[in-house]
Amino acid sequence: MIAEQLRRIAVPEVSVSTPTGRLVGATGPLLQARGVRLHVGQRCRIESALGADIEAQVVGFKDEAAQLMAFKRTEGLAAGARVWPLPGNGHLLIGEAWLGRVVNGLGEPMDGRGRLAGEHLLPSAPPWVDPLRKRPVEGAIDVGVRAINGLLTLGRGQRVGLMAGSGVGKSVLLGLITRQTVADVIVVGLIGERSREVREFIDLSLGEAGLRRAVVVVAPADESPLMRLRATELCHTIAAHYRDQGRHVLLLVDSLTRYAMAQREVALSLGEPPATRGYPPSVFSALPQLVESAGNGSGEGSMSAIYTVLAEGDDQQDPVVDTARAILDGHIVLSRALAERGHYPAIDIGQSISRCMGLVAGADQQRVAREVKALLARYQQVRELLPLGAYVPGADPLSDRAVDLWPRIEAFLHQGTQESAPLDDCLRRLMEIVE
Repeated sequence: MIAEQLRRIAVPEVSVSTPTGRLVGATGPLLQARGVRLHVGQRCRIESALGADIEAQVVGFKDEAAQLMAFKRTEGLAAGARVWPLPGNGHLLIGEAWLGRVVNGLGEPMDGRGRLAGEHLLPSAPPWVDPLRKRPVEGAIDVGVRAINGLLTLGRGQRVGLMAGSGVGKSVLLGLITRQTVADVIVVGLIGERSREVREFIDLSLGEAGLRRAVVVVAPADESPLMRLRATELCHTIAAHYRDQGRHVLLLVDSLTRYAMAQREVALSLGEPPATRGYPPSVFSALPQLVESAGNGSGEGSMSAIYTVLAEGDDQQDPVVDTARAILDGHIVLSRALAERGHYPAIDIGQSISRCMGLVAGADQQRVAREVKALLARYQQVRELLPLGAYVPGADPLSDRAVDLWPRIEAFLHQGTQESAPLDDCLRRLMEIVE
């Protein structure tokens, strides 16, 4: 009787063998494995002579060999090392416990506060949203910067780029926006930047209060290109999760250019031919796919995104800058000439634009903003004549008005790094300038 009952108990299927391949090549960051069936995007583990196995991901195929890239350093690898495919695809569980934490591109904690817990499954890639189901940009978002709030007003769900050369103040302005922006959740991606800036951003830009509502994903410049790619995508996946929960999310990525550079490293390693300034064509198809995962979804939440974009050599026609300008909903250009004059934030209003300002700003604000921009443009035309005494008042009423109002406009555009500038106060001061 007992033997009959035991026969009826279902025995789970147990694998009696583990498929294993061998490492057969290593060229720079690119590894090759044979003898095991792997698919693109699959994660696997490689045996290391140093004892700790190395995790990698399949990025392509060549002559029946799987091409892998490691997430971390590849010290200790040897020819013939065993390669095991990992079950699943590195899915993570996310929840409220993630707020206030600092993680790497694999979702592993870096702040020494123990394991991360969660109850919701986080996808391995940013979710795709049907464009016909996306809610439009609606409602202004207060970023706490007078020049942006008043003249380049942003909306909830908008995606915008901060574009400038090196050392002009992109990261400092991003920190100011981080402290001042009104949002339920802030997701910060520090991608490919100096490791020194990580602690500074957390302590000075976010602070203790800001960190409690933030998730910080870190992949400094010394990380592998695959880790930088994964960290950037993880930022978008985390932000989309909180957005779909009905929250107002601000996504900050510093920088989009480092993501493009990491994509370039991977593509060139796989043998893709370089095109514009050394960037393979796949880079310019990957950027829109990443950016389009940001923005609003079909629910009540919103996901606004701000990306820093490095203009190499201060060239605003840099291919990454030009691509970002085309796929984003606006761009804020920082001028080195303004920065050298001590004008902070060094926002060039004439070259900047918010494509969604007409959807979120009132008619009076739009009228005043157009007038101030016209006065700024006219003042720049006569600015060099003033020190020489060559400017003659009375010849052009618009020029006279621009010269008279310039001190008030300049004071409006100036802002200290610790100065608060609420949206309502910005609009009031903007109206007072021209009226």
